[in-house]
Amino acid sequence: MLSVHNVNQFYGESHTLWDLSLTIPSGGCACLMGRNGVGKTTLLRCVMGLQPIRSGDIQFGNQSINKLTTEDRARAGIGFVPQGREIFPLLTVEENLQIALAGRRDGAKTVPESIYQLFPVLKSMRHRRGGDLSGGQQQQLAIGRALVLEPKLLILDEPCEGIQPNIVREIGDVIRRLNSELGITVLLVEQKLPFARRVADSFHILDKGRLVAEGAIGELSDDVVQRYLSV
Repeated sequence: MLSVHNVNQFYGESHTLWDLSLTIPSGGCACLMGRNGVGKTTLLRCVMGLQPIRSGDIQFGNQSINKLTTEDRARAGIGFVPQGREIFPLLTVEENLQIALAGRRDGAKTVPESIYQLFPVLKSMRHRRGGDLSGGQQQQLAIGRALVLEPKLLILDEPCEGIQPNIVREIGDVIRRLNSELGITVLLVEQKLPFARRVADSFHILDKGRLVAEGAIGELSDDVVQRYLSV
């Protein structure tokens, strides 16, 4: 589904991703992990075309997407929920969702009812401004907006950050449902180990811009956690 081959990325003269290679198989749910500042968000931004790469190749569906714009990558089937959510606070919930319709491949003009089925709170609050929602509700809105595109791959950057525990559980349930029932491949960055172990089936750990460990989520041992994730 998604393959990253020998990717190098720089911020100015600072080398942030070093010959990075990893593969996310179709239908999987992978968790990208690592301490703060190791390149996790940078990698996601490179996949979305928000950050250029110096060398290497990023493939989606066995085709290189290096030359595609961010918009074209979204139309190809990649949904992205950035860290911090980035909803439009002055637009209503419904208007936030409708904005994503422009990226749909089939030209649909209405928000799929399935979004409201996944997140009933969005339906009951669809006429409220996004900025009036709680942090957890805004995160649900951000995920719903990405799902309007009906993506094949959903990328989430720290979906649990600053979210109350009950909403974290709901978001986890939705991710598992999207993955297991709807066949959407998921790649998420997450710091919370219990959440990662609950929703993901594989892990990939970065350290100083390099891939240092990966495997099935059941192989995420205490030793690996202590070595690469403990602060």
